[in-house]
Amino acid sequence: MSELTISLFCFKENIARMGMQKIKTTSNFNIKMNQPDNKGYYGTFGGAYIPEILHGSVERLKAAFYEAKADPAFKAEYYDLLKHYAGRPSPLYFAKRLSAAYETNIYLKREDLNHTGSHKINNALGQILLAKRMGKTRIIAETGAGQHGVATATACALMGMECIVFMGKTDVDRQFLNVQKMNMLGAKVEPVTSGNMTLKDATNEAIRYWCSNPDSFYIIGSTVGPHPYPDIVAYFQSVISEEIKLQLKEQINRDYPDYLIACVGGGSNAMGTYYHYLNDERVKIISAEAGGLGIDSGETAATIQVGTVGIIHGFKTLLMQDEDGQIIEPYSISAGLDYPGVGPAHAYFAEMGRTKVHAINDDEALDAAFELTRLEGIIPAIESAHALGVLKKERSNFKSDDVVVLTVSGRGDKDMETYIKQMPKNE
Repeated sequence: MSELTISLFCFKENIARMGMQKIKTTSNFNIKMNQPDNKGYYGTFGGAYIPEILHGSVERLKAAFYEAKADPAFKAEYYDLLKHYAGRPSPLYFAKRLSAAYETNIYLKREDLNHTGSHKINNALGQILLAKRMGKTRIIAETGAGQHGVATATACALMGMECIVFMGKTDVDRQFLNVQKMNMLGAKVEPVTSGNMTLKDATNEAIRYWCSNPDSFYIIGSTVGPHPYPDIVAYFQSVISEEIKLQLKEQINRDYPDYLIACVGGGSNAMGTYYHYLNDERVKIISAEAGGLGIDSGETAATIQVGTVGIIHGFKTLLMQDEDGQIIEPYSISAGLDYPGVGPAHAYFAEMGRTKVHAINDDEALDAAFELTRLEGIIPAIESAHALGVLKKERSNFKSDDVVVLTVSGRGDKDMETYIKQMPKNE
């Protein structure tokens, strides 16, 4: 079975489970971990497993992307949009009361303060410039929590392009506010009623549409999909760690933290947070994936913890699947993290021991979110709350002089209905 003719969705490999307990740590920091090889692999993960009908589209995208990266005019236009439209740089905020609670020094990278309310605008603006460069006018996207959908709809409105966003019906119902934003921005939201009606299913439908309309430009929102998409999204999100280095230098007179923490679904904000530190052995990196009701409950999205090697949506990764290779439907209270796979780079980082991964359950994420609101006056997206949940897990490892940088990937406006249902009583 060739990479170009394989099914869009997944297949099962006869490979043993790769739970975190079986992953061995390496200290080889000479590997360029933030860069895939020329076939799009991070170690054994990644690649381009796509049908023949998409081969031309993907090859043209690859050529356009690497040409644009080398063009100073493209980078200048991109950074101009980031500054004057998206509002970058996002602040690196020293969370004084949160730091006191955990007896360390916690800095929050405030991606929630970007235009559209999350880190997703970084990638949407970059890819819309690629689309314009390639002469594309019809844009398609998938979305889970709706943040990528809103960011894509925003970029399309800015550039006067047609926008179609595929979104699982379950997510349409629980992310009503973001759906209305997309409608207001002129996007057409297509509710998906297959499967569990969440992000996986939205991605399936987006790919089907792309196959039928190969002249469309597919803006993938995370570090997933066939090569070169994980590399593209990582590149456009790398501005996060680029800014962290500069901001730390300004605030503490060194450009690296002791710890980096971010949530991981597909892994775009995490990749952006880690990008410029992956080869720096001074920095410990911790990822938070969605534990749901617990990794042994059958209601989880903790792919790295419970996944096995397989192929989904055009790339090889760790995948939640049964012994017959059928995808296990993920569950998380977070619409942005309930994906049954994980970006190939993150699977590789875990395999290599470069990242430590915690599964943060729903209740732990909610507790962490309410703690942040009460201590710092910041209401995070539920996705970001999973990263905050790592603080209690790692508390005993933090030293008083450690510098911990945690990315707040988005704001909690979209999650207020969920938060209201879970609101703790005031004492």
